[in-house]
Amino acid sequence: MSAFLTARKVCQRLREAALGVLSLSCEARTEAGLVTVDIDGWRLVLDSEGERLHHCEYACNADGDEGALDSWRRFGTDPVSLLSTWELAQLERLLIE
Repeated sequence: MSAFLTARKVCQRLREAALGVLSLSCEARTEAGLVTVDIDGWRLVLDSEGERLHHCEYACNADGDEGALDSWRRFGTDPVSLLSTWELAQLERLLIE
């Protein structure tokens, strides 16, 4: 049975990618601004507009644990909003490379 990924756990994964500790690779982009990325086995769907990262729509780790924006917002936040300004800028830079 899969468990729920909290916004803090997903944020930590994003933070480690921003710091260069984990590798981030873009797998797909849609015209609607959704970007599917892989961060060392975790699959995340990020919402962006141009070069700006807005929020994380969905996350799934290698064990099948999942989290989604609707659930995170119920608890008051999403993973992207927990990032520092510098971390957010680093991720935005990685997404346009």
